Amino acid sequence: MITKSFHVLSVSVALAFAGLAAGQSAAPQGGGDLDVLHVQANVYMIAGAGGNITVQIGDMGVLVVDTGLAANADKVIAAIRTLSNKPLQYIINTHFHADHTGGNVAVRNAGVTITGANVTGNLTDARQGAQIIAHENVLDRMSAPTGKESPTPPDAWPTDTYTSGQKEVFFNGEPVQVIYQPKAHTDGDSLVFFRHSDVVSTGDIFVTTSFPFIDIDHGGSIQGEIDALNRIIDIAIPKHEEEGGTYIIPGHGRICDEFDVVEYRDMVTIIRDRVEAAIKKGMTLDQVKAAGYTKDYDARYDTKNRIGGADSFIEAVYKSLK
Repeated sequence: MITKSFHVLSVSVALAFAGLAAGQSAAPQGGGDLDVLHVQANVYMIAGAGGNITVQIGDMGVLVVDTGLAANADKVIAAIRTLSNKPLQYIINTHFHADHTGGNVAVRNAGVTITGANVTGNLTDARQGAQIIAHENVLDRMSAPTGKESPTPPDAWPTDTYTSGQKEVFFNGEPVQVIYQPKAHTDGDSLVFFRHSDVVSTGDIFVTTSFPFIDIDHGGSIQGEIDALNRIIDIAIPKHEEEGGTYIIPGHGRICDEFDVVEYRDMVTIIRDRVEAAIKKGMTLDQVKAAGYTKDYDARYDTKNRIGGADSFIEAVYKSLK
């Protein structure tokens, strides 16, 4: 459990600062302001835009992980500009869901792709629009390569993809690893590890607000979810008495450290084992749902009928194991 006191800047973020015309609406879904929190070193978190957004800043510019919901994109850009006026050069998408990629078009168009600089670091050539990095399956989900109508506009699509292992970026004097996690929350999940700042951005592999949402229809699986949580634990190193050290930015919820992920991994594994034992006994899905296998965790994680609820989690685990 974290004891660090994070500095929170509540952002009604002067929309005029982002150049918005008077009368334009940029209210987030459900209303409310965005919060900007300094995590550590060069890394910040923006909360309240949909999924959590990670921002790395430095002399070279700005890199963001995920972009929130489309309705909140103007506020996100304004929040980023309270941290840095340097060029926004990179967007990394942890997966394809709209609460993490909905702002891609607006945030990308607010940035640039640097194609040249002189020895002093001053830009000599730049192209409108930031690069968007993601696993290839994210591009497939967003662009509908089979010939069906695309669910998202082309400007939202990743421009730089990878297929296995990891993608590496060196930016603002820091190595950034984009690490593929197969068949976890979806089939295109990436963890983003800021090695110097010692921060991991997890997307929806890890959240603090609900049970995991295993998107079976888009390649997710319970074993891939557990493997990905174990990968986060492998990366994270606690500072003292299992607190601090590597900080974890979840897809939704508060900033965490390794111990929080261990607790979550243990919960997911225990429920997986219970459902697996029930399947071996021949129990049906309805019987498994009625058995109350999540009951000791419901008060903390059950969102009832919404995404991440106990019933939907049990159903996903059951179908994944079957």
